[in-house]
Amino acid sequence: MAKNYFYNLLLTLANLLFPILSFPYISRVLGPDGIGKVQFIFSFAYYFAIIAGLGIPIYGMKEIARFKDDKEGRSRVFSELTVIYVVSSICLSIVYLAVVYTFPYFKVDRDMYLAALLLILLGCSYMEWVYTGMEEFKSIALRSVLFKVIGLLLMFLFIKTASDYKLYLYLMLFSFLGNNVLSIFLLKGKVRLLFSGLLLRKHLMPLFFIFGTTIAVIMADTDTVLLGFIADVKAVGLYTAADKLSMVSIPIVTSLAVILMPQITKDFADKNMLSVQNTLNQAFKFLVFLGVPIVFGLALLAPEFIALFSGKQFLEATNSMRLLSVLPLTVGFSRFLQYLILVPSGKNREMFLCVIGGLVVSLALNILLIPSLRQVGSSIANVSSELVVTASYFYIITKHFSFTYQWSLLVKAVISALIFIPLIWMVKQLELPLAYMLIISIGGCALAYTIIQMFLFKNNFVFIIINIIKVKMDKTIKA
Repeated sequence: MAKNYFYNLLLTLANLLFPILSFPYISRVLGPDGIGKVQFIFSFAYYFAIIAGLGIPIYGMKEIARFKDDKEGRSRVFSELTVIYVVSSICLSIVYLAVVYTFPYFKVDRDMYLAALLLILLGCSYMEWVYTGMEEFKSIALRSVLFKVIGLLLMFLFIKTASDYKLYLYLMLFSFLGNNVLSIFLLKGKVRLLFSGLLLRKHLMPLFFIFGTTIAVIMADTDTVLLGFIADVKAVGLYTAADKLSMVSIPIVTSLAVILMPQITKDFADKNMLSVQNTLNQAFKFLVFLGVPIVFGLALLAPEFIALFSGKQFLEATNSMRLLSVLPLTVGFSRFLQYLILVPSGKNREMFLCVIGGLVVSLALNILLIPSLRQVGSSIANVSSELVVTASYFYIITKHFSFTYQWSLLVKAVISALIFIPLIWMVKQLELPLAYMLIISIGGCALAYTIIQMFLFKNNFVFIIINIIKVKMDKTIKA
């Protein structure tokens, strides 16, 4: 598991680092209007791509994990789900084209909407569910980093003025789809594509229910799409700046849940509930220890983050970012409950109902709040829908299982993070350049938080992390 965690950590760091490197540049070149236009088109197409996925990326991980050591069984599941995915992608592509050519709204930038069609048509090329089910996190991480590096270099080379917004969309599509296409070629020897004896029908009902869980992803894009329709592309650009800065840290708090899912799926199948509880305990400690300080840091340093990484022309997004700053912890809890309990235990129908409730809340609040509050209204809708989904997940789990959670850790983490308020206030009084101010604030808060956790609350999780680092350093020195 240590090797898997290393590669998943590499992927997490890449997901954190590359937006930090790319967004400050691209937001200053394209501005709120250019960013808003591209993000709206990408999100609108991605909305259809998510629907075309039918929940296969989540359901497929579990099914592939069941046949981890059985290539024939793995190939059969892969073939059945791939056929469903291909058919669904073609059908949704036709629907997307009908919408784009029917409504006059899409006429102005139709060439960009047609380019974004590739997201839907080639959505079936997404194969990370196969690699995750087989616990091949090295392949996932290295491919992702490779295409992020290529995309970043191309962006710096070719996007120079605000008129290059179309090229930015094409580069986003290249980075997203290039990784997918390469993953198909690397599947050789791991699975075979079969065309006979496929049993597609048995997957339809589980997929129908688990598809509801993917609506959680759609909800974030629904905010962007509705904001573009009801407000304008500038509001989308401001919301995107706040959303990206808030969401960039989410992979950090959800990374452990992803790599633990194959193992915990096996524990559920073997009815080894003691092992499940032990896994949940470790994941819960990880989530709380990292999630709480991230929330405090994002909320308290929102204007500084936006000014440094997006530019002062995006400062109107400050309140949106403060609202969205709770997402790393909220989404972290949601993925914790989803990946480590609900999906492995087969509670697909229950997940579907929970997320439908969140979607209703998201749509209602967006429609009600966007006309008057614009991007702030979308932020409120986003956070509210995630809270509803997470609370619903927890309610369902308490009805079916008797797992315990160390809620005292959450209280202690919040108390430890309160020190951030005076520390950041004092650093701001120094009136340092933004970069220095952020570095000192983040470093000082991290140090203070760790000290309080270690010596006041005797959090042994901190000592475990320190010991792991010491062992790794000793091995490196001896090598």
